[in-house]
Amino acid sequence: MSAAAAVAHALEEIAGRGHVQADPSALAAVAVDGVVPRWLVRPGTVEQVAQVLVLASAEGLAVTPRGSGSSLALGNPPRRLDLVLDLGRLIAVLEYVPDDMVASVQCGITLDAVAARLGQHGQRLTLDPAPGGGRSVGGVLATAAAGPLRFRYGTGRDLLLGVRFVQADGVVTWGGARVVKSVTGYDVPKLMVGSLGTLGVLAEATLRLYPIPPAWGARLWTFETVAGAAALVAAILDSTLQPERVVLLGAGALNAVRDAVPDAPAELPLDGAAVAVSVASTTEAVRAQMALLERLGGELGGLGADVAGGFWGRLGSALASPVALKVAGEPARLGHWLRQLEHVARDGDVRLSAVGEAGSGVLRAALRASGGDGLPSGTWLAGAVAGLRAALAPEGGSLVVERAPRAVKETLDVWGPVAPEVLDVMRRLKHEFDPAGILNPGRFAGGL
Repeated sequence: MSAAAAVAHALEEIAGRGHVQADPSALAAVAVDGVVPRWLVRPGTVEQVAQVLVLASAEGLAVTPRGSGSSLALGNPPRRLDLVLDLGRLIAVLEYVPDDMVASVQCGITLDAVAARLGQHGQRLTLDPAPGGGRSVGGVLATAAAGPLRFRYGTGRDLLLGVRFVQADGVVTWGGARVVKSVTGYDVPKLMVGSLGTLGVLAEATLRLYPIPPAWGARLWTFETVAGAAALVAAILDSTLQPERVVLLGAGALNAVRDAVPDAPAELPLDGAAVAVSVASTTEAVRAQMALLERLGGELGGLGADVAGGFWGRLGSALASPVALKVAGEPARLGHWLRQLEHVARDGDVRLSAVGEAGSGVLRAALRASGGDGLPSGTWLAGAVAGLRAALAPEGGSLVVERAPRAVKETLDVWGPVAPEVLDVMRRLKHEFDPAGILNPGRFAGGL
């Protein structure tokens, strides 16, 4: 028996014959930046995940964990890839006591499935990243994905109380809540969030929940200029209002989701922008806050419009394009960075669709060339990214290329510069958690 056949047989012994794939078409479907694995395995238990990693460690196989697959474009192309570890069978709600407002789930479960279970008890997990509820809990945590709800409820780091993960050598470890013995000296849940599966494979998560509010209100204001929209954002942040979402949309983004705002202007000017706000609380509080929002928007010259129920879920479609950027700067300068992105896009004859999360200073932008296959020139993009990073540096900002074809990635650093002292700490952590370097090798910042 060949070495490859022996590995395939061993994987089948672990996960079951129907849960290992070596078919070229199946493997091509889970390729990462064009790198096709040799095997795809779908373990059904945490113990099977551990056994797969014991095998991978012994054989020196490079492993990429996979949830729903919606964010595999994030990161550098892998240095090598032998095995895709698909967690799509780990979908159980393990422990849920509604009175405690805490749930423990397996990390392959989707946000939609979690919402369906929690909704029966009037509770929810307040994570709403693009592109939507089909994302897995583990994938959302591993990529530090967040959406507009972070304005009120925070990110995955704030909601993750504990995590059970499998180290590269197959050791199953707990960190955070429900811990008997943790990894000494580390706040493991916070380390795992955003680590892109390079420190361990997320298997189970214990999450903080919130009650579903009894009432909602949502409204959108359009402005002739970005400055007008930014002024409303500033007024909201400076007020006593407590909205759950405040989103700044460029003209391209609003035009992409126009069918969810039937009363919005037919077409915003190129320099226009919009602000979408949602409020959730008791009926009386929502009524009072919406009245104040209406006054603020009107005083600043905004044109108000009702927001249809599907609006928030449609924001992800505004960011669907071959190239996507994440800009993070000072929250008070969100409008400034939207204008900068618009100027850069116009200079390159590139269409821009941008969605900003007020309060966090995060601005996500989708870029598409005006003609051809819609792919911006790699040379132009590299120059644009370098210029924006230089402009962001004085305020400690950053720019990550969250999605781009491999040919484009090879022209730039998708993560951006990392301070040497920070990179040194990251390298030490990587060596401690994954000394053989088999988990997502090369995909994280600094080539880790």
